[in-house]
Amino acid sequence: MSFLSKQSAGVVGFVLLYVAFCISYIDRAAISIALAQIGKDFSLQASDLGIIISAFFLGYAIMQVPGGWLADRIGSKTVIIATIAMWSIFTVMTSFAWSLLSLIAIRFIFGIAEGGFPPATVKAITELFDKQACPKMSALLLSSNYAGSMIAPLVMAPLIIWLGWRHAFTAIGVAGIVFAIIYWVSIPRSGNVTPAAQARKQASAADMRELLRTPLLWQLLAVWFGLSCVNKGLDSWMPTYLLQQRGLDLKAVGLLAPIPFVLATISTAIGGWVMTTFFAEKEKYLLIASSTLSGVFLYAMYRSETIAALIVFQSLLYFFKSFVLATVIALPTKLLRNDQIGTGIGMINFGGQSAGFVAPAVMGFIVSGTGSFDAAFGFLVVMTAIAVVVAATINTAQADVVPSAAPAS
Repeated sequence: MSFLSKQSAGVVGFVLLYVAFCISYIDRAAISIALAQIGKDFSLQASDLGIIISAFFLGYAIMQVPGGWLADRIGSKTVIIATIAMWSIFTVMTSFAWSLLSLIAIRFIFGIAEGGFPPATVKAITELFDKQACPKMSALLLSSNYAGSMIAPLVMAPLIIWLGWRHAFTAIGVAGIVFAIIYWVSIPRSGNVTPAAQARKQASAADMRELLRTPLLWQLLAVWFGLSCVNKGLDSWMPTYLLQQRGLDLKAVGLLAPIPFVLATISTAIGGWVMTTFFAEKEKYLLIASSTLSGVFLYAMYRSETIAALIVFQSLLYFFKSFVLATVIALPTKLLRNDQIGTGIGMINFGGQSAGFVAPAVMGFIVSGTGSFDAAFGFLVVMTAIAVVVAATINTAQADVVPSAAPAS
């Protein structure tokens, strides 16, 4: 890529990052789509299945801050390639699971392997683009989360039907390893793309303490934890809910499950632009409105009497909750120094991925204990309310909300 202009290199790099994120979500969503068959093969209960899902997110959450810190120190490329290769290997390993404990162990290590990827990709945006473009480009990149989730059922449901869940995991894992090689040969060494990438890489202990003392990061972490309980809870349990409670078959789930992610992809893609254009210094109001509407449509979705109404309300829910994702990721790229962004994003995403550990397990135990999804969905509504309350405490208009917000030299 040395023969490309910096602008062209940025575009190529962005496209590869987008594809990588889509692959990560296909690999991650595969377990939810295969959950019913895995449960049948291993004679597992809902609480067991919830633990399997949560094991991934526990490892994933643990690696968010270390992964971002490493990306700040050594650049994004090494972290991105290592994480893609490792999670692909453990996707393949999932196909060799022989018991509940082996599934839990493999999914936990899978989470650790992938955990450094999200903060490293946002760090890569700062290496590819100028500071002013980072909020919009980082939100656009994160729309790949929902594009990947949208594609996942379309890819995984047929693969599971044709190959069985074990061979389906092997196939997508091998594809990920191939992509890691493509990324390695296509992307230049981190820090050689734009002047924005010249920010210092050696984040000191003082920098870390500075970030830990920043109230805004903790507030964004808490907001994203609340909405991520909804995000991870629904992503993990909606296929099973549609199969068991709404009486659909796997083929129908494969066709219907992607629909809400279309609106989620759109809202995340434009979220950074909406934030910077209409809510500059007033980002809290975007968070409050989006979180509130997410809760309203979550309740309407569960109370819907027809599949058509359920999908409509779920799509609206995903549309508004995705504005929250775009804002909590884009705002730090606006306020933090380039050499702090990996660590800062890691902190915020730790909240989101901790929810991935909590929500599936809590919902699994609730469903096992009550025999229905009523209280499980009530739990998700409560989490949206918590997000609204925390968002109301945010004040990004303060000049010193992030003390080190000055651009890196």
